[in-house]
Amino acid sequence: MVDQRPEDAADMAEVLLYHHIQGLTDGVRAFADELRAAGHTVHTPDLFDGRTFDTIDAGFAFARETGFDAIRERGAAAADDLGGGLVHAGFSFGVTIAQRLAQTRPGARGALLMYSCIPISEFGPAWPGDVPVQIHGKEGDEFFQEDLPAARELAGSAASAELFLYPGDQHLFADSSLDAYDPAAAALLLKRVTAFLAST
Repeated sequence: MVDQRPEDAADMAEVLLYHHIQGLTDGVRAFADELRAAGHTVHTPDLFDGRTFDTIDAGFAFARETGFDAIRERGAAAADDLGGGLVHAGFSFGVTIAQRLAQTRPGARGALLMYSCIPISEFGPAWPGDVPVQIHGKEGDEFFQEDLPAARELAGSAASAELFLYPGDQHLFADSSLDAYDPAAAALLLKRVTAFLAST
């Protein structure tokens, strides 16, 4: 029997993508669909049980009431059913889960940290040498500015790391369903992410 899979099927990635603090919005779903259209498998666990929020503050209030640690553990549990070889990806709040998994679970294929970055020391002594990583954020974003030292440390210490800064101050700028959406920056981020996935 002739194998009719695309020649580049081996280059396709399996991505576990965690949403941001406003929930699994239509914009997060659309981003995942773009990656699927490029041939990748993308899992988008809904950590808020279907709830989405109009503002960052409202999302934080819900997460605080529910328990940040409980939500993060729920997110980590989503990886248990998928095995190894994953690219761990997260938007903002989702980065806190994705980065932890990329640093601590054996077999990670890569990490995509969007709008946020946690100090490496939070999860271990060093970034795993065999896990490539991309970090994306707006240079004027007040939230990302707090994380920028950690992002630069990671980009400077990991064996394969890229830090991309975009002009502007929007936080969730690649979410097409939110007012913060920046089409030009989002398109560039998507282009860089798909190139990353094709190379991991």
